[in-house]
Amino acid sequence: MFLAGAKNLEAKKEWINELNVFPVPDGDTGTNMTLTIMSAAKEVAVMEDPDMATLCKAISSGSLRGARGNSGVILSQLFRGFTKRIKGEETLTIPILSEAFDKAVETAYKAVMKPKEGTILTVAKGGADKARELAENGCDDLSVFIDEIIKYADEVLEKTPEMLPVLKQAGVVDSGGQGLMQVLKGAYDAFLGKELDLTIPENTQAKPQTETAQKEEREIRFGYCTEFIILLNKTFNIKQEIDFKAYLESIGDSIVVVADDDVVKVHVHTNDPGLAIQKALKYGALSNMKIDNMRLEHQEKLFKEEMKKAAQEEVQMPHKDTGFIAVSVGKGMDEIFKGLGVDYIIEGGQTMNPSTEDMLNAIDKVNADHVFILPNNKNIILAANQAKAMVKDKDIIVIPTKTVPQGITAVINYVPDLSAAENEETMNAEIGNVRTGQVTYAVRDTTIDDKEIKQGDYMGLGDHGILSVGTEMDTVAFEMIENMMDDSLELISIYYGSDVDEQTAQALRDKVEAAYPSCDVELQYGGQPIYYYIVSGE
Repeated sequence: MFLAGAKNLEAKKEWINELNVFPVPDGDTGTNMTLTIMSAAKEVAVMEDPDMATLCKAISSGSLRGARGNSGVILSQLFRGFTKRIKGEETLTIPILSEAFDKAVETAYKAVMKPKEGTILTVAKGGADKARELAENGCDDLSVFIDEIIKYADEVLEKTPEMLPVLKQAGVVDSGGQGLMQVLKGAYDAFLGKELDLTIPENTQAKPQTETAQKEEREIRFGYCTEFIILLNKTFNIKQEIDFKAYLESIGDSIVVVADDDVVKVHVHTNDPGLAIQKALKYGALSNMKIDNMRLEHQEKLFKEEMKKAAQEEVQMPHKDTGFIAVSVGKGMDEIFKGLGVDYIIEGGQTMNPSTEDMLNAIDKVNADHVFILPNNKNIILAANQAKAMVKDKDIIVIPTKTVPQGITAVINYVPDLSAAENEETMNAEIGNVRTGQVTYAVRDTTIDDKEIKQGDYMGLGDHGILSVGTEMDTVAFEMIENMMDDSLELISIYYGSDVDEQTAQALRDKVEAAYPSCDVELQYGGQPIYYYIVSGE
């Protein structure tokens, strides 16, 4: 049922992407939810006759680490709560399933700082309410039970536009809620015994996010890329984790060790995979084993990618008190963050939200007691907070930056002489003084904020809505800046993207400078895709 739900969501992801309120070309909700569930589905698909506890662990841990974007994180929390209730059971009855629905909703709501009704949370809660009602009324037919839950949750989904005016204006239901419904409907098809293709392709996950600055490498030092999961049969505390990593470092490089309750995910490049396996067997049984010979000629492309990854992970950062991780996209933006002292760049942003595991890998690379994370996108903040909750040996501080300019401002206002807590307070206050505008294009016709938008139009997006629309890019950019302005702004920063030439950007800067002589106007190359201009006002 789980695999069928995952496959149905995957099949509908583009349709779900199109339900996004703003017609921007980032297509996130369907993609993020699919990548999240497929992270778990890959682990489930290779299991042979698992027991309930093992299955639940694969679903919970796989989705938790693969979670991307707000919708993906909430979906992973729904799975986490649901499996927490059923993992000790051999048979699932209606009362148990009802309790599992309640636990799922409770866990997901707790994960969101300010739960908003009219979203995937509301749809999940509606399903849980119906499950409880059916259980209390003595329903004893699972087919009726599941069918009634789906029907009622669909009714709740159809009401989401009445709960969120922005959905009503755009003429769509909540995309995250629709994604959840596709999971439930796919699972129900499997329950009914329909013939379904439950094959989970190997390439369902996105390519791992890698740190941008990488050291050149001329040859592969360690030839076998070795990956496996340890199913722990004993405790695996911090000291044991450190000792295990130290052993792997003595036989290889490109090491990733991520522990989560009773599972440890391991990745190492070594010339003797057997040594890594023998050491791991001391902690428990192994699953999901994969060994690739990176020196084979027909894997030349993989060879080059793994070389870069190995080289990056060999760079040992000196220990320090405070480190920074920033999510960025575009060579120019990356260089700006590096110039401001950011230790690790995660490639991401609108077109590809990093997963919780990407965050964990980045945290592992930054050798600091206190690590600040700048998500720089509202759809990445939950994944950053989820990673924070999973890290015990470092103080992780997530500054809820929703845009790249906010992230830049946060780093600029870091003061080394202040404590981590004092810097957190300062940065949170300063990002509130930043206004951001972004120019992109529309992927469909719609009407938002009383503005009629045609496919292909340029749009200027502000912090709280659409500021300008038109057919001329620079006109839209200037009108957006006009609508951002007031007497309090002293600095305007314009970052031009990969699809804008410097001469065009200079002309926009000159026009803005002439219109607002009392403001400092800066122009910098951002190199970001999708967004022609990102503009900040402070």
